[in-house]
Amino acid sequence: MPKTIHNPALPTAPTTRRAFVAGAAKSLLGLGSLPLLGNLAQAADLSGAPLRNSAKAKSVIYLYLNGGMSHLDTFDTKPGAETQGPVESLKTDAEGVLVSQHFPNLAKQMKHVAVINSMNSTQGAHAQGQYFMHTSYFMRGTVRHPDLGAWSARHLPKLNPGLPANVKIGGDSSGLGGGFLESKFAALPIGDPEAGLQHSKLPRGIDNDRFVRRMSKLKRMNYQFAKRYDTKQARAYPAMYDEAVKLMRSKDLEAFDLTREGERKRANYGANPFGQGCLLAKRLVENGVRFVEVNNGGWDTHDDNFTRVGEKSAVLDQALAALLADLASSHMLDETLVVVATEFGRTPTIQTQRNNGRGHYPQAFSCLLAGGGIKGGIKYGKTDAEGREVIDDIVVVPDFNATIAYAIGIPIDKKILSPEKRPFTVADDGQPITALFT
Repeated sequence: MPKTIHNPALPTAPTTRRAFVAGAAKSLLGLGSLPLLGNLAQAADLSGAPLRNSAKAKSVIYLYLNGGMSHLDTFDTKPGAETQGPVESLKTDAEGVLVSQHFPNLAKQMKHVAVINSMNSTQGAHAQGQYFMHTSYFMRGTVRHPDLGAWSARHLPKLNPGLPANVKIGGDSSGLGGGFLESKFAALPIGDPEAGLQHSKLPRGIDNDRFVRRMSKLKRMNYQFAKRYDTKQARAYPAMYDEAVKLMRSKDLEAFDLTREGERKRANYGANPFGQGCLLAKRLVENGVRFVEVNNGGWDTHDDNFTRVGEKSAVLDQALAALLADLASSHMLDETLVVVATEFGRTPTIQTQRNNGRGHYPQAFSCLLAGGGIKGGIKYGKTDAEGREVIDDIVVVPDFNATIAYAIGIPIDKKILSPEKRPFTVADDGQPITALFT
Protein backbone atom coordinates (compact mmCIF):
# COMPACT_ATOMS: atom_id res chain seq x y z
CA MET A 1 0.00 0.00 0.00
CA PRO A 2 1.26 3.50 -0.75
CA LYS A 3 2.46 5.39 2.25
CA THR A 4 0.29 8.34 3.34
CA ILE A 5 2.36 11.49 3.60
CA HIS A 6 1.15 13.95 6.21
CA ASN A 7 1.28 17.60 5.18
CA PRO A 8 1.50 19.70 8.35
CA ALA A 9 0.23 22.72 6.41
CA LEU A 10 -3.15 21.05 6.12
CA PRO A 11 -5.51 20.36 9.04
CA THR A 12 -5.87 16.67 9.76
CA ALA A 13 -9.64 16.43 10.21
CA PRO A 14 -12.81 18.38 9.40
CA THR A 15 -13.22 19.48 13.02
CA THR A 16 -9.75 21.01 13.00
CA ARG A 17 -10.51 22.42 9.58
CA ARG A 18 -13.47 24.30 11.01
CA ALA A 19 -11.25 26.19 13.45
CA PHE A 20 -8.73 26.81 10.69
CA VAL A 21 -11.34 28.28 8.34
CA ALA A 22 -12.85 30.42 11.09
CA GLY A 23 -9.46 32.01 11.65
CA ALA A 24 -8.83 32.35 7.94
CA ALA A 25 -12.14 34.09 7.43
CA LYS A 26 -11.18 36.77 9.92
CA SER A 27 -7.57 37.31 9.01
CA LEU A 28 -7.55 36.55 5.31
CA LEU A 29 -10.89 37.93 4.18
CA GLY A 30 -12.29 40.07 7.00
CA LEU A 31 -15.46 37.97 7.20
CA GLY A 32 -15.51 37.59 10.97
CA SER A 33 -19.23 37.81 11.69
CA LEU A 34 -20.65 36.65 8.39
CA PRO A 35 -22.41 33.25 8.02
CA LEU A 36 -21.80 31.03 10.99
CA LEU A 37 -19.22 28.26 11.08
CA GLY A 38 -21.38 25.87 13.04
CA ASN A 39 -22.31 22.26 12.50
CA LEU A 40 -21.78 21.59 8.80
CA ALA A 41 -23.51 18.23 8.74
CA GLN A 42 -26.19 17.94 6.10
CA ALA A 43 -29.60 16.61 6.95
CA ALA A 44 -31.64 14.53 4.54
CA ASP A 45 -35.31 14.93 3.59
CA LEU A 46 -37.83 12.18 4.15
CA SER A 47 -40.81 12.01 1.87
CA GLY A 48 -44.24 12.57 3.32
CA ALA A 49 -47.43 14.53 2.88
CA PRO A 50 -46.72 17.80 4.67
CA LEU A 51 -49.44 19.70 6.49
CA ARG A 52 -49.40 23.16 4.94
CA ASN A 53 -51.44 26.27 5.25
CA SER A 54 -52.00 28.89 2.57
CA ALA A 55 -49.71 30.96 4.73
CA LYS A 56 -50.33 34.67 5.02
CA ALA A 57 -47.08 35.40 6.82
CA LYS A 58 -43.94 35.85 4.75
CA SER A 59 -41.68 36.79 7.65
CA VAL A 60 -41.42 36.36 11.42
CA ILE A 61 -40.18 38.88 13.98
CA TYR A 62 -39.55 36.80 17.09
CA LEU A 63 -39.05 38.80 20.28
CA TYR A 64 -37.54 36.59 22.94
CA LEU A 65 -37.74 37.67 26.59
CA ASN A 66 -34.86 35.77 28.13
CA GLY A 67 -35.23 34.85 31.80
CA GLY A 68 -38.93 34.13 32.24
CA MET A 69 -41.48 36.96 32.04
CA SER A 70 -43.97 37.17 34.91
CA HIS A 71 -47.40 36.48 33.40
CA LEU A 72 -49.31 37.96 36.34
CA ASP A 73 -47.50 41.30 36.07
CA THR A 74 -47.89 41.63 32.29
CA PHE A 75 -50.59 39.90 30.21
CA ASP A 76 -52.52 37.63 32.62
CA THR A 77 -53.47 40.06 35.34
CA LYS A 78 -55.81 38.95 38.14
CA PRO A 79 -57.45 42.09 39.59
CA GLY A 80 -58.14 41.66 43.28
CA ALA A 81 -56.22 38.42 43.71
CA GLU A 82 -53.53 38.25 46.38
CA THR A 83 -51.13 36.78 43.84
CA GLN A 84 -51.41 39.95 41.73
CA GLY A 85 -49.50 42.09 44.18
CA PRO A 86 -49.44 45.87 43.69
CA VAL A 87 -49.81 45.83 39.88
CA GLU A 88 -52.98 47.36 38.41
CA SER A 89 -54.74 46.38 35.20
CA LEU A 90 -55.43 48.54 32.14
CA LYS A 91 -58.24 48.29 29.64
CA THR A 92 -57.11 48.10 26.02
CA ASP A 93 -58.53 48.82 22.58
CA ALA A 94 -59.58 45.15 22.46
CA GLU A 95 -62.77 44.43 24.38
CA GLY A 96 -62.18 42.15 27.35
CA VAL A 97 -58.40 42.13 26.97
CA LEU A 98 -56.52 43.59 29.92
CA VAL A 99 -52.82 44.30 30.29
CA SER A 100 -50.89 45.47 33.30
CA GLN A 101 -50.26 49.11 34.13
CA HIS A 102 -46.81 48.77 32.57
CA PHE A 103 -48.18 48.75 28.99
CA PRO A 104 -49.97 52.04 28.27
CA ASN A 105 -48.64 52.23 24.71
CA LEU A 106 -49.30 48.60 23.87
CA ALA A 107 -52.83 48.94 25.25
CA LYS A 108 -53.59 50.99 22.11
CA GLN A 109 -52.33 48.20 19.82
CA MET A 110 -53.91 45.12 21.40
CA LYS A 111 -56.53 45.00 18.64
CA HIS A 112 -53.74 43.37 16.61
CA VAL A 113 -52.68 40.86 19.29
CA ALA A 114 -53.72 37.38 20.37
CA VAL A 115 -52.73 36.85 24.01
CA ILE A 116 -52.10 33.21 24.86
CA ASN A 117 -52.53 32.92 28.61
CA SER A 118 -52.45 29.12 28.79
CA MET A 119 -48.84 28.32 27.92
CA ASN A 120 -47.37 25.31 29.69
CA SER A 121 -43.84 23.89 29.71
CA THR A 122 -42.16 20.94 31.37
CA GLN A 123 -38.80 22.73 31.64
CA GLY A 124 -38.22 24.88 34.71
CA ALA A 125 -34.52 25.74 34.31
CA HIS A 126 -33.32 28.53 32.04
CA ALA A 127 -31.06 26.68 29.60
CA GLN A 128 -33.46 23.77 29.23
CA GLY A 129 -36.50 26.06 28.99
CA GLN A 130 -34.91 28.30 26.36
CA TYR A 131 -33.83 25.29 24.33
CA PHE A 132 -37.30 23.74 24.50
CA MET A 133 -39.01 27.01 23.58
CA HIS A 134 -36.80 27.52 20.54
CA THR A 135 -36.70 23.93 19.25
CA SER A 136 -39.69 21.98 20.67
CA TYR A 137 -37.26 19.30 21.81
CA PHE A 138 -35.66 18.49 25.15
CA MET A 139 -31.98 19.24 25.49
CA ARG A 140 -29.92 16.09 24.85
CA GLY A 141 -26.22 15.46 24.85
CA THR A 142 -26.30 13.52 21.59
CA VAL A 143 -27.99 15.96 19.19
CA ARG A 144 -28.43 19.69 18.72
CA HIS A 145 -31.82 20.56 17.27
CA PRO A 146 -32.41 23.49 14.90
CA ASP A 147 -34.33 26.50 16.18
CA LEU A 148 -37.32 27.97 14.34
CA GLY A 149 -35.22 30.43 12.38
CA ALA A 150 -33.04 27.64 11.02
CA TRP A 151 -36.07 25.52 10.12
CA SER A 152 -37.57 28.45 8.20
CA ALA A 153 -34.31 28.97 6.30
CA ARG A 154 -34.17 25.24 5.54
CA HIS A 155 -37.73 24.85 4.27
CA LEU A 156 -38.64 28.18 2.69
CA PRO A 157 -37.14 29.92 -0.36
CA LYS A 158 -35.35 33.20 0.18
CA LEU A 159 -37.38 36.33 -0.41
CA ASN A 160 -34.24 38.36 -1.15
CA PRO A 161 -31.28 36.42 -2.60
CA GLY A 162 -28.88 39.16 -1.52
CA LEU A 163 -29.66 38.97 2.20
CA PRO A 164 -29.60 36.15 4.78
CA ALA A 165 -32.85 34.36 5.46
CA ASN A 166 -32.28 34.22 9.21
CA VAL A 167 -30.88 36.91 11.53
CA LYS A 168 -30.49 37.07 15.32
CA ILE A 169 -30.11 40.44 17.06
CA GLY A 170 -28.65 40.68 20.56
CA GLY A 171 -28.08 37.90 23.07
CA ASP A 172 -27.30 34.33 22.13
CA SER A 173 -30.29 32.27 23.29
CA SER A 174 -27.84 29.82 24.84
CA GLY A 175 -26.05 29.21 21.57
CA LEU A 176 -29.11 27.95 19.70
CA GLY A 177 -28.91 27.99 15.95
CA GLY A 178 -28.74 25.62 13.01
CA GLY A 179 -28.40 22.47 15.11
CA PHE A 180 -27.82 19.45 12.89
CA LEU A 181 -28.71 21.41 9.75
CA GLU A 182 -26.06 22.93 7.51
CA SER A 183 -24.42 26.05 8.93
CA LYS A 184 -25.89 28.23 6.17
CA PHE A 185 -29.30 27.88 7.82
CA ALA A 186 -28.13 29.25 11.18
CA ALA A 187 -28.80 32.89 12.01
CA LEU A 188 -26.46 35.69 11.05
CA PRO A 189 -25.63 37.24 14.46
CA ILE A 190 -25.92 40.99 15.04
CA GLY A 191 -24.61 41.99 18.47
CA ASP A 192 -25.28 45.73 18.41
CA PRO A 193 -28.20 46.78 16.19
CA GLU A 194 -26.78 50.30 15.88
CA ALA A 195 -23.39 49.12 14.62
CA GLY A 196 -24.69 47.78 11.31
CA LEU A 197 -23.29 44.62 9.77
CA GLN A 198 -19.75 44.22 11.04
CA HIS A 199 -16.92 42.94 8.79
CA SER A 200 -19.03 43.50 5.68
CA LYS A 201 -16.37 45.61 3.96
CA LEU A 202 -12.95 44.69 2.69
CA PRO A 203 -10.16 45.13 5.26
CA ARG A 204 -8.08 48.29 5.03
CA GLY A 205 -5.43 47.96 2.36
CA ILE A 206 -7.25 45.18 0.48
CA ASP A 207 -8.60 46.29 -2.89
CA ASN A 208 -10.94 44.19 -5.02
CA ASP A 209 -8.15 42.69 -7.15
CA ARG A 210 -6.23 41.55 -4.10
CA PHE A 211 -9.42 40.18 -2.58
CA VAL A 212 -10.12 38.15 -5.74
CA ARG A 213 -6.57 36.73 -5.66
CA ARG A 214 -6.99 35.71 -2.02
CA MET A 215 -10.31 34.05 -2.77
CA SER A 216 -8.73 32.13 -5.65
CA LYS A 217 -5.95 30.95 -3.35
CA LEU A 218 -8.49 29.88 -0.74
CA LYS A 219 -10.48 27.93 -3.34
CA ARG A 220 -7.33 26.06 -4.33
CA MET A 221 -6.70 25.22 -0.67
CA ASN A 222 -10.29 24.05 -0.30
CA TYR A 223 -9.93 21.91 -3.41
CA GLN A 224 -6.85 20.16 -2.01
CA PHE A 225 -8.58 19.57 1.29
CA ALA A 226 -11.77 18.27 -0.39
CA LYS A 227 -9.71 15.77 -2.36
CA ARG A 228 -8.28 14.44 0.88
CA TYR A 229 -11.53 14.60 2.89
CA ASP A 230 -14.39 14.04 0.47
CA THR A 231 -17.16 14.60 2.99
CA LYS A 232 -20.35 16.64 3.06
CA GLN A 233 -18.83 18.82 5.75
CA ALA A 234 -15.79 19.65 3.65
CA ARG A 235 -17.86 20.31 0.55
CA ALA A 236 -19.99 22.81 2.49
CA TYR A 237 -17.12 25.30 2.96
CA PRO A 238 -17.01 26.70 -0.61
CA ALA A 239 -20.76 27.36 -0.45
CA MET A 240 -20.26 29.17 2.85
CA TYR A 241 -17.67 31.51 1.36
CA ASP A 242 -19.79 32.15 -1.72
CA GLU A 243 -22.66 33.14 0.57
CA ALA A 244 -20.42 35.47 2.58
CA VAL A 245 -19.05 37.22 -0.49
CA LYS A 246 -22.53 37.54 -1.97
CA LEU A 247 -23.66 39.28 1.21
CA MET A 248 -20.65 41.62 1.22
CA ARG A 249 -21.53 42.73 -2.31
CA SER A 250 -25.30 42.92 -1.86
CA LYS A 251 -26.93 46.21 -2.83
CA ASP A 252 -29.34 45.64 0.06
CA LEU A 253 -26.76 45.90 2.86
CA GLU A 254 -28.20 49.30 3.75
CA ALA A 255 -31.08 47.38 5.35
CA PHE A 256 -28.73 46.91 8.34
CA ASP A 257 -28.05 50.66 8.63
CA LEU A 258 -30.28 52.34 11.22
CA THR A 259 -28.83 55.76 10.43
CA ARG A 260 -31.14 55.74 7.41
CA GLU A 261 -34.08 56.06 9.80
CA GLY A 262 -35.09 59.50 11.06
CA GLU A 263 -34.35 60.52 14.63
CA ARG A 264 -38.05 60.66 15.49
CA LYS A 265 -38.59 57.13 14.23
CA ARG A 266 -35.62 55.82 16.20
CA ALA A 267 -36.82 57.63 19.32
CA ASN A 268 -40.27 56.03 18.95
CA TYR A 269 -38.74 52.60 19.47
CA GLY A 270 -36.63 53.60 22.47
CA ALA A 271 -32.99 54.56 22.90
CA ASN A 272 -31.89 51.10 24.00
CA PRO A 273 -30.60 47.93 22.29
CA PHE A 274 -33.94 46.15 22.32
CA GLY A 275 -35.88 49.08 20.88
CA GLN A 276 -33.30 49.62 18.16
CA GLY A 277 -33.23 45.88 17.56
CA CYS A 278 -36.97 45.91 16.90
CA LEU A 279 -36.52 48.78 14.44
CA LEU A 280 -33.74 46.87 12.70
CA ALA A 281 -35.97 43.79 12.55
CA LYS A 282 -38.65 45.86 10.82
CA ARG A 283 -36.12 47.11 8.28
CA LEU A 284 -34.89 43.59 7.61
CA VAL A 285 -38.32 42.07 6.98
CA GLU A 286 -39.13 45.04 4.75
CA ASN A 287 -36.11 43.97 2.69
CA GLY A 288 -37.02 40.30 2.50
CA VAL A 289 -35.41 38.62 5.52
CA ARG A 290 -37.60 35.68 6.53
CA PHE A 291 -36.89 35.30 10.25
CA VAL A 292 -35.48 37.84 12.70
CA GLU A 293 -35.09 37.14 16.40
CA VAL A 294 -34.51 40.03 18.80
CA ASN A 295 -33.33 39.03 22.25
CA ASN A 296 -34.21 40.95 25.41
CA GLY A 297 -32.68 39.52 28.57
CA GLY A 298 -33.08 40.31 32.24
CA TRP A 299 -36.54 38.90 33.01
CA ASP A 300 -35.28 36.56 35.75
CA THR A 301 -36.91 38.41 38.64
CA HIS A 302 -36.17 36.28 41.71
CA ASP A 303 -35.57 39.49 43.65
CA ASP A 304 -37.50 42.77 43.63
CA ASN A 305 -39.86 41.47 40.97
CA PHE A 306 -42.22 44.44 40.83
CA THR A 307 -39.55 47.08 40.31
CA ARG A 308 -37.66 45.04 37.76
CA VAL A 309 -40.72 43.96 35.77
CA GLY A 310 -41.77 47.58 35.62
CA GLU A 311 -38.40 48.57 34.18
CA LYS A 312 -38.30 45.70 31.67
CA SER A 313 -41.91 46.21 30.64
CA ALA A 314 -41.37 49.90 29.88
CA VAL A 315 -38.77 48.97 27.26
CA LEU A 316 -40.97 46.21 25.79
CA ASP A 317 -44.07 48.43 25.81
CA GLN A 318 -42.44 51.21 23.81
CA ALA A 319 -40.69 48.99 21.27
CA LEU A 320 -43.51 46.52 20.66
CA ALA A 321 -46.17 49.23 20.37
CA ALA A 322 -44.03 51.14 17.87
CA LEU A 323 -43.34 47.97 15.87
CA LEU A 324 -47.00 46.96 15.63
CA ALA A 325 -48.08 50.49 14.73
CA ASP A 326 -45.42 50.75 12.01
CA LEU A 327 -46.21 47.37 10.49
CA ALA A 328 -49.94 48.10 10.53
CA SER A 329 -49.57 51.56 8.95
CA SER A 330 -47.41 50.20 6.14
CA HIS A 331 -49.81 47.25 5.57
CA MET A 332 -47.04 44.79 6.41
CA LEU A 333 -48.63 43.33 9.53
CA ASP A 334 -50.79 40.95 7.50
CA GLU A 335 -47.68 39.30 6.10
CA THR A 336 -45.44 39.61 9.17
CA LEU A 337 -45.96 37.41 12.21
CA VAL A 338 -44.80 39.09 15.43
CA VAL A 339 -44.09 36.69 18.28
CA VAL A 340 -43.38 37.52 21.92
CA ALA A 341 -42.08 34.46 23.77
CA THR A 342 -40.34 33.52 27.00
CA GLU A 343 -39.26 30.22 28.55
CA PHE A 344 -41.70 30.17 31.49
CA GLY A 345 -43.64 32.40 33.88
CA ARG A 346 -43.04 33.37 37.49
CA THR A 347 -44.53 31.95 40.65
CA PRO A 348 -47.95 33.32 41.66
CA THR A 349 -46.77 33.15 45.26
CA ILE A 350 -44.82 36.31 46.03
CA GLN A 351 -41.57 35.48 47.79
CA THR A 352 -41.35 38.12 50.50
CA GLN A 353 -38.02 36.70 51.72
CA ARG A 354 -36.57 37.68 48.32
CA ASN A 355 -37.72 41.31 48.49
CA ASN A 356 -41.04 40.41 46.84
CA GLY A 357 -39.53 38.24 44.12
CA ARG A 358 -41.05 35.50 41.99
CA GLY A 359 -39.44 32.14 41.16
CA HIS A 360 -39.51 29.99 38.01
CA TYR A 361 -42.95 28.74 37.01
CA PRO A 362 -43.37 26.60 33.87
CA GLN A 363 -46.90 25.45 34.78
CA ALA A 364 -48.53 28.61 33.37
CA PHE A 365 -47.29 31.62 31.44
CA SER A 366 -48.14 34.00 28.60
CA CYS A 367 -46.95 34.55 25.04
CA LEU A 368 -48.24 36.85 22.28
CA LEU A 369 -48.88 36.50 18.55
CA ALA A 370 -49.82 39.32 16.18
CA GLY A 371 -50.20 39.73 12.43
CA GLY A 372 -49.53 37.05 9.84
CA GLY A 373 -53.15 35.91 9.69
CA ILE A 374 -53.62 35.76 13.48
CA LYS A 375 -56.91 37.01 14.93
CA GLY A 376 -56.24 40.21 16.82
CA GLY A 377 -57.87 41.52 19.97
CA ILE A 378 -58.43 38.15 21.61
CA LYS A 379 -57.36 36.06 24.57
CA TYR A 380 -56.78 32.36 24.10
CA GLY A 381 -56.73 29.97 27.03
CA LYS A 382 -57.22 30.71 30.68
CA THR A 383 -55.63 30.21 34.07
CA ASP A 384 -57.43 29.96 37.37
CA ALA A 385 -58.32 32.96 39.54
CA GLU A 386 -54.81 33.14 41.00
CA GLY A 387 -52.83 32.40 37.82
CA ARG A 388 -51.57 29.08 39.15
CA GLU A 389 -52.94 26.47 36.75
CA VAL A 390 -54.18 26.38 33.19
CA ILE A 391 -57.89 25.56 33.23
CA ASP A 392 -58.86 26.10 29.59
CA ASP A 393 -57.19 25.45 26.19
CA ILE A 394 -53.73 24.49 27.38
CA VAL A 395 -50.96 25.30 24.87
CA VAL A 396 -47.81 23.23 25.16
CA VAL A 397 -44.57 24.51 23.66
CA PRO A 398 -44.53 22.27 20.56
CA ASP A 399 -48.08 23.41 19.70
CA PHE A 400 -47.04 27.05 20.01
CA ASN A 401 -44.09 26.47 17.69
CA ALA A 402 -46.24 24.49 15.26
CA THR A 403 -48.57 27.49 15.12
CA ILE A 404 -45.67 29.76 14.16
CA ALA A 405 -44.52 27.26 11.52
CA TYR A 406 -48.07 26.93 10.16
CA ALA A 407 -48.43 30.72 9.90
CA ILE A 408 -45.32 31.09 7.76
CA GLY A 409 -45.85 27.97 5.67
CA ILE A 410 -43.24 25.57 7.04
CA PRO A 411 -44.49 22.02 6.42
CA ILE A 412 -45.36 20.71 9.87
CA ASP A 413 -45.09 17.01 9.06
CA LYS A 414 -42.03 17.02 6.82
CA LYS A 415 -39.26 14.96 8.38
CA ILE A 416 -35.54 15.67 8.13
CA LEU A 417 -32.96 13.06 9.00
CA SER A 418 -30.18 14.13 11.33
CA PRO A 419 -26.64 12.88 10.60
CA GLU A 420 -27.42 10.03 13.02
CA LYS A 421 -30.36 9.07 10.73
CA ARG A 422 -33.02 10.08 13.21
CA PRO A 423 -36.14 11.84 11.82
CA PHE A 424 -37.17 15.24 13.15
CA THR A 425 -39.91 17.73 12.30
CA VAL A 426 -40.05 21.46 12.94
CA ALA A 427 -42.19 21.18 16.10
CA ASP A 428 -41.82 17.54 17.17
CA ASP A 429 -45.40 16.26 17.57
CA GLY A 430 -46.90 19.73 18.04
CA GLN A 431 -50.03 20.73 16.16
CA PRO A 432 -50.98 24.27 15.13
CA ILE A 433 -53.77 26.07 16.95
CA THR A 434 -55.89 26.82 13.88
CA ALA A 435 -58.52 28.60 16.00
CA LEU A 436 -56.11 31.51 16.28
CA PHE A 437 -56.20 32.24 12.54
CA THR A 438 -58.65 34.44 10.68
